[in-house]
Amino acid sequence: MKYRIKALLLASSLMITTITSVQAKEELLDRVAAIVNTGVVLESDVNDLLVNIKQQAKKNNQSLPSDKALRIQVMDKLINDSLLSQMGQRMGIQISDAQLDQTLNNMAKEDKLTLAQFRQQVINEGTSYEKYRENVRIELVSGEVSRNSVRRRIFVSPQEVANLLKVMKEQSSNNVEYHLGHILIEFPADASQEDLAAAKTRATKVVELLNDGSDFAKIAITSSGDANALKGGDLGWKNINEMPTLFSELINDKPKDTIVGPIRTGLGYSIVKVLDIRGRKVVEVEEVKASHILIKPSIILSDEKAKNLLQGLLNQIDAGEATFEELAKEHSEGPTSVRGGDLGWADPKNYDPAFTEALATMKKGGYHKPFRSSFGWHIIMLEDRRMVDATSQLNENRAYQILFNRKYGMESTRWLKETRDEAYIEIFEQDNK
Repeated sequence: MKYRIKALLLASSLMITTITSVQAKEELLDRVAAIVNTGVVLESDVNDLLVNIKQQAKKNNQSLPSDKALRIQVMDKLINDSLLSQMGQRMGIQISDAQLDQTLNNMAKEDKLTLAQFRQQVINEGTSYEKYRENVRIELVSGEVSRNSVRRRIFVSPQEVANLLKVMKEQSSNNVEYHLGHILIEFPADASQEDLAAAKTRATKVVELLNDGSDFAKIAITSSGDANALKGGDLGWKNINEMPTLFSELINDKPKDTIVGPIRTGLGYSIVKVLDIRGRKVVEVEEVKASHILIKPSIILSDEKAKNLLQGLLNQIDAGEATFEELAKEHSEGPTSVRGGDLGWADPKNYDPAFTEALATMKKGGYHKPFRSSFGWHIIMLEDRRMVDATSQLNENRAYQILFNRKYGMESTRWLKETRDEAYIEIFEQDNK
């Protein structure tokens, strides 16, 4: 069966033959770089990603390792993408065009660009926008597959949250965040003493190179087995509680450019560098107290009729014929109708995006004209706004998320390794002719 799959997939390498009066000539349009279960990684995909990485490195004045080392990391990423895409298809995970457009809009906003400007920027960098768009869709599917698969493997107990909260309170004066870089020198799951010794030797050599001034990102791309290797090993900003315990004990209070390791973990030897340090910002939370009336369209009740019905209710309120509470109890659908539409005090960011956007435009005591959300048609009455000290709840939520993320990173790497071990993967040597 394995060889039948291989034969079928190899046939997908496209060849075109041009026959002239003098001779027959074959022109290779594309070839299979790797077989991944029932899918393939094409050489054109590898080349496109290599070009993109090199362009970004040039733009950011970032040095890169050899083409051979870079290609290995690129192949790993594309194989993982193929595996996760296939799993996403089996799980029925789909990213709609609307979801994709929203993601691209958010990416444009982060760069302080309009979507049109963002699109032109992609094109100016030599990338097809349509292909870029589909690559974003693949990333979204891969992320959803990973989260769905790994989340089931993680359990955070109430006692773990309580213990971390206690530590966080003791360290409440600690407002420092660290920007970390990470290099993982892997060893096999059933590593022998020779494997362990060889991995430690490689890790020690990496530490020596870093201490001698070698570029951290370049070595990470060349040598790291971590999922962030192609990002130069960048782990982002973390406070002391967000790091794995092994890291936090060694990183705490260390200055910028400190290198620690090799640190032995269940996956290999880790080397961590403090790339930068900054203070933590204090976050205030605004809450709103609002009530709403919800009308859900149906086959019988069209969108237009639902909208007109709500406008009629607003007219009754304006005329003093009824109160918002009375009309909500009589007409609103959903669990809040019995409370006269009362939603209580809440962070507006927790609502449907259309609902959040509507609340942002309202003044205390005002009403919002009928609008559509993913739940149906609404009108809103905004009763009040307030700034609240949500430290206790935020700390509890943060403690849970810290513990979850701490476990997620290691479990995600372990899950992906198991997934790859169970897959049929065959990588073909690059044709240098």
